[in-house]
Amino acid sequence: MEAPATVPGCVHTDLLAAGLIEDPLLADNEKTSQWIGWADWEYRTVFPGVTAEQADLVFHGLDTVATITLNGIVIGTTENMHRTYRFPVRELLRDSNELSVHFASAERFAADRGGEDWPNPFHRPYPVIRKNACNFGWDWGPDLVTAGIWRPVELHTWHTARLDSVRPVVRRTGKGWSVAVAVEIARAADDEVTVSADVAGVSARTRIDGTTAELVLEVADPEVWWPVGHGEQPLYELTVRLGDNLDVWRRRIGFRTVELDTSPDEIGSRFVLKVNDKPVFARGVNWIPDDVFVSRVTPQDYRERLGQALEANVNLVRVWGGGLYESDDFYDVCDEVGLLVWQDFLFACAAYPEDKWLAGEVEAEAREQIVRLAPHPSLVLWNGNNENLWGYEDWGWPAQLQGRAWGAGYYLDLLPRLVAELDPARPYWAGSPWSGSQDLHPNDDRHGVSHLWDVWNDKDYLAYRDRTPRFAAEFGYQGPPAWSTVVRGIGDAAEGHQKAADGHAKLARGLTEHFRSPDDAHFRTQVVQARAVRVGVEHLRAARPTCMGAIWWQLNDCWAGPSWSVVDGDGRLKPAWYALRDAYRPRLIGLDPDLVVVNDTDAPWTGTATVTRYDLAGTVLESVLVDVDCQPRSALRIPTLTSAFVRATFDGETADWLPDLGLPVARLTASCVPAPGGYVVEVKAHTLLRELCLFPDRLDPAATVDTMLVTLLPEEQTRFTVRSGKALAAADLTTAPVLRCVNDGLSIP
Repeated sequence: MEAPATVPGCVHTDLLAAGLIEDPLLADNEKTSQWIGWADWEYRTVFPGVTAEQADLVFHGLDTVATITLNGIVIGTTENMHRTYRFPVRELLRDSNELSVHFASAERFAADRGGEDWPNPFHRPYPVIRKNACNFGWDWGPDLVTAGIWRPVELHTWHTARLDSVRPVVRRTGKGWSVAVAVEIARAADDEVTVSADVAGVSARTRIDGTTAELVLEVADPEVWWPVGHGEQPLYELTVRLGDNLDVWRRRIGFRTVELDTSPDEIGSRFVLKVNDKPVFARGVNWIPDDVFVSRVTPQDYRERLGQALEANVNLVRVWGGGLYESDDFYDVCDEVGLLVWQDFLFACAAYPEDKWLAGEVEAEAREQIVRLAPHPSLVLWNGNNENLWGYEDWGWPAQLQGRAWGAGYYLDLLPRLVAELDPARPYWAGSPWSGSQDLHPNDDRHGVSHLWDVWNDKDYLAYRDRTPRFAAEFGYQGPPAWSTVVRGIGDAAEGHQKAADGHAKLARGLTEHFRSPDDAHFRTQVVQARAVRVGVEHLRAARPTCMGAIWWQLNDCWAGPSWSVVDGDGRLKPAWYALRDAYRPRLIGLDPDLVVVNDTDAPWTGTATVTRYDLAGTVLESVLVDVDCQPRSALRIPTLTSAFVRATFDGETADWLPDLGLPVARLTASCVPAPGGYVVEVKAHTLLRELCLFPDRLDPAATVDTMLVTLLPEEQTRFTVRSGKALAAADLTTAPVLRCVNDGLSIP
């Protein structure tokens, strides 16, 4: 089989483009694509020669087990997807050059290394190969093992010397700020060379006799970089030059400090991120690779997806350890908009060998990625792994390992040493979850970082209120994707792309806890997920300062399937996204049934709240006024009226406490009028309406709506703004299944 190839790319995308396979992400095609991961593949090309003092072939990403041959000579081999490889080739170049990259099957390579003997929840061999773990399948995504040249490749010509690495460390000093720039160079000659650096109008220059140098730039009064919601995000270009024109390196940096407060207190020990000495409550989301075929993710994709996070009032994104160190485009966007980044090292849910053949790759990978990402001010935390310390404690690994080293040496020794050496101004934490000490259970809510998976696995979402961790780095609840995503991506697939253990049963459990029947399961499971978001986030935010972070699992998805994401695999917003946006508002009120007030701004929030008790016909039974005095960056809880139906209003914000059963048959009137860029749908309630939603994607897959999950009292009104480029019928936009609520029945006069 032979087909044209695109670089960057992978075998699956090339075969798909050539029409040789069906799309592996659609319907049940994942099953018929398994052979691809077990096959060997070769990429070939021809390129003209060059005349240069030095010429290197530079591969910025090879996936994964590759042998590179130039003009019949093997110039190198690779075993790590997460590294850059540079091979000197000047002596081998001709007028016309034949280059081939042979990829051995990652499946077979990992199997031959005994990968399935290493504990992991999916019984896959990923622990023995430095490749994104989720490529071997996860509980939210397909098992499609890729191969290919997934990042750019270049022929780099140079002379005399080149910049090999540049590593800036920004610190605050007594007189202002310093930028210490560590430079390493590669030489082709012994000529004297100089290196210079400049930023914010300050410059320095020095001679390099060997291969290393450090320049320190003292910047007196730059504008300070802040997370979104705390200030602005000024960025300054740092330029490093080798000689007059030998090589140039440019990156944008920011002036800010970051520390991790883990000091003991009366509960246990804190876990508080501080930026410029200011505690930041992390309103976060977890990030997975945005496409199964990661070479397809573009800078625009990053900007769109991170924009959806920003619109949802998120201020932190955790790059999860089963995925990738993302491209600089990802971190550039975070720098620009003020999204903090928690970066996992790439270990997830498994025991990993510490033998030299893997440990050497781990160290080389970590060194490269620490140096590459160090300039980004948005990056505020390095995390050693995802759930491995917890797994060793609770998932029965010791019996299977039989005394073998399993990765603790990476998380507790190697990685913290490398961060201290290469990125000393940024904190490191050994794992998520992790309580800060081997003497404590890794998932102890009194210390460090916790994962709250008991709710999805075993309990109703209301059980989020039973736990108060110091920082919740993962908690989540599944829901299906948008209907148009289901139609396009799943179709008649037998399992509906459900990858979670007992996932369908757990979704059904969520329905039976709150609804009389499982009818209309697609819509109602979306609502249950949205409620879980709101309950969990509000509870954690109300627990401030005991809890100082909530990171929802997860923001995004990589295909059409039920998962914990709030943005589905086609980029459509689930109802849960709207719930997350509401629950992460800087100023928030909620009922649980106490009145909860959260003020994540720098100004006091004071005034009088009205709390009203109603019957289910919307009749006022009792109303009280409550004085509110919520100081900056704080939360408070005020006991107040309790009943089946209570509404609180304060300073334009509204919160409801409502029953699931006994709601009246919904009666409403709805109208639709064209508006610039789409339509406005107005709804007037004639009965209590709970969680009114509009799903225009059922009519136009590209259509969007501005709000969801609106609860109305009788005679209240709301409006939905629909964006669509198509001619849509008013009757369709104002009736089921487009217009929905969770009341039994829907009556539209």
